[in-house]
Amino acid sequence: MLVTTGQAASELGCAVTTFRRLVHANVLPGLDSRGNRVMVPWDVVQELRDRTAAPLDRLSSSEVAVLRVNVAQPVQEPTRQWIGFSAALAPGDLLKALQGWWRCDPESVAAGGVLPVTLSGYVVAVLTQVQSWEKDRGRYRFPGAVLAGYVTDLAGPVKHLTDGGPADRAAAELLLGTRLVSHSGGAIAYVPAGSTTAG
Repeated sequence: MLVTTGQAASELGCAVTTFRRLVHANVLPGLDSRGNRVMVPWDVVQELRDRTAAPLDRLSSSEVAVLRVNVAQPVQEPTRQWIGFSAALAPGDLLKALQGWWRCDPESVAAGGVLPVTLSGYVVAVLTQVQSWEKDRGRYRFPGAVLAGYVTDLAGPVKHLTDGGPADRAAAELLLGTRLVSHSGGAIAYVPAGSTTAG
């Protein structure tokens, strides 16, 4: 059974534009295009609806920064070609697309030790080793960040863990594909550990 993006968004309790970010980021399997309409398998919607919340209480920090991104867009910058997330990006390009530049409190990001990356409220990538940063006009970049893992199929979820250390892989395995709702006026939100949402 296939449903429209509007029906899927209604089932998930989100805006259609929010759900369409998942469509455009290439993380939903089994999509069917009918003219200018995209149809979504009902079982995919059910998987997303029933997804467990990120177990932040299992992390060692009292607060975790969350990087909230949009679908990857091309940019003309010396060090990267994309900003944002897409499962179609190669891991090296994806890492560069997620390393910055963001307005944030870099010390709080570093203190968390891990930076979950969310798209439409789901963890689609995890950055670790965010202890060092660079600053440029009030924005920060984390050049030493490691892409610990990312998803290519959010419904599964299908997780790809990278060559980071055991702690990096464990954090990615724990968080990837989970639901992590956060609220912020910018790209970075701060979520208390032990809580699965931020107010």
